[in-house]
Amino acid sequence: MARPESDFPTGLELEILKILWEESPLPVRDVRARLEAEADRPLAHSSVITVLNIMHRKRYLTRTKQGKSFLFSPKVAKEQISGGFVTDLLSRVFDGSPSAMVLNLLESADVDSAELAEIRKLIVRKAKEQKS
Repeated sequence: MARPESDFPTGLELEILKILWEESPLPVRDVRARLEAEADRPLAHSSVITVLNIMHRKRYLTRTKQGKSFLFSPKVAKEQISGGFVTDLLSRVFDGSPSAMVLNLLESADVDSAELAEIRKLIVRKAKEQKS
């Protein structure tokens, strides 16, 4: 029985999206070469084509025929995907509480003083936006 499709990209799909957000359009061979360089594992050309075609079907990618091959580009923005992950995490793990999520991040991650200063600026900016 086939696994049900996720609302979010799989691990490999996310790796491919990161590559294509950085540079696109790319042919399969370039996507495969970058995946192999980052994953340090061999990937069959046909496996990469299969995943890219699944991602096209899921509407994560666009593909354009160029000669005998296809060039792939992301159809979804990084912010759209990351926002979906964060919203799901917030809902499922933190019962919709942004403060609980931020507290968990601050307590579990190594956040230096520069990052804390940047987080303070973002909170102040967001508070000002809500007053307007």
